[in-house]
Amino acid sequence: MRILILQYAGDYGETVKLLAAGGDETYYAQKYSVDAVAEIAKKVDEVTTLCCLTEKPYNEMLDNGVRAIGMGFSDQFSTKELLKKIEEYQPTHLIVRMPDRATVDWAIKRRVKTILTLADSFSPKGLRNKIRNFQLANLLNNKQIDWIGNHGISASLSLRDIGVNPNKIIPWDWPSTTTPNSFAPKTLPSEQKTWDILYVGAINEAKGIGDAIEAISILKSKGLSIRLKVAGKGPIESFLIQAKRLEVEKEVKFLGLLPHKTIIPLMNEADVVLVPSRHEYPEGFPMTIYEALCSRTPIVASDHPMFCKNLSHQTNALIFPAGDSRRLAICIEKLLSAPELYENLSLASYETWKNLQLPVKWAELINRWLFDSPENQQWLFEHRLSSGKYRE
Repeated sequence: MRILILQYAGDYGETVKLLAAGGDETYYAQKYSVDAVAEIAKKVDEVTTLCCLTEKPYNEMLDNGVRAIGMGFSDQFSTKELLKKIEEYQPTHLIVRMPDRATVDWAIKRRVKTILTLADSFSPKGLRNKIRNFQLANLLNNKQIDWIGNHGISASLSLRDIGVNPNKIIPWDWPSTTTPNSFAPKTLPSEQKTWDILYVGAINEAKGIGDAIEAISILKSKGLSIRLKVAGKGPIESFLIQAKRLEVEKEVKFLGLLPHKTIIPLMNEADVVLVPSRHEYPEGFPMTIYEALCSRTPIVASDHPMFCKNLSHQTNALIFPAGDSRRLAICIEKLLSAPELYENLSLASYETWKNLQLPVKWAELINRWLFDSPENQQWLFEHRLSSGKYRE
């Protein structure tokens, strides 16, 4: 077997070296996924990871037995260069971790055994999206594509809704390393001089950062003493300018990319965890929500389609219309002035987290597919979206 694992971001080679040097994980299940690939490499001829977004092009055999290739794409993505690199490698098995139509088409034409393990949703809105979704679904339904995994039930249903055969879709998840039992349910502090709102994730407009800053400005104008802490990676210049223009530069603090082990404790220390993604951001089901539930801190989230099947307004979160900073501010103010609601949302976190747990983990999905046997085929068959195992 010559296995090629294709991913858009998350430089495998860089991560292996970081962890080997004693560095901290920077996102959920980072070490788990690195180790899972290394374990596969012990059982086959060769495993290679190919990452599109890397600082520079490289091709290197790592100490853990995995070859890592970086395309060096940053400002511009070249499908032509990517397909050339895949062609040069001549994989017998392809694991695709991004919904790239050109790569799937290449695999079909070359008759390469292929599985996708995605963490994406697919918006049905707009003609361009409908055309793109139709083309993708048509490719994924080809018999050459064995399975399509997606992170969580909602994201898997979005695949079904664009026309992908549910008999080929398998919802997957990362292993749980922390549970809500690690923290006691929270109550609203009776004496609080300044409220802390925490956002964790990628920093860009589609993730709702600008909406959050506007909401902080609205709350400040009402006399609330409030801080927004933003933890994550991305360009912050435009948001710094926005905060200064709205006169909340002292209330908005960018923390940068933090070690993952600090995230849940930081959430627990905060008064609110914010998940303000706009609909155009292709969320699967963000780990931020899992982590916030484990922290027991109440969530204020947008009505992103991928959230609404699991988060319900005033039951286990407060929900606002995505992109509406005024309604976001209203939700935050309501939560911070309603002790009973605050406590109820915190109490509901365990049951919500429990309902999100899935039987299929990322590494097992890949291993069951790679090492073909009647038992593994049956296991995959039993965990399809259409199996009746999952709550929609």
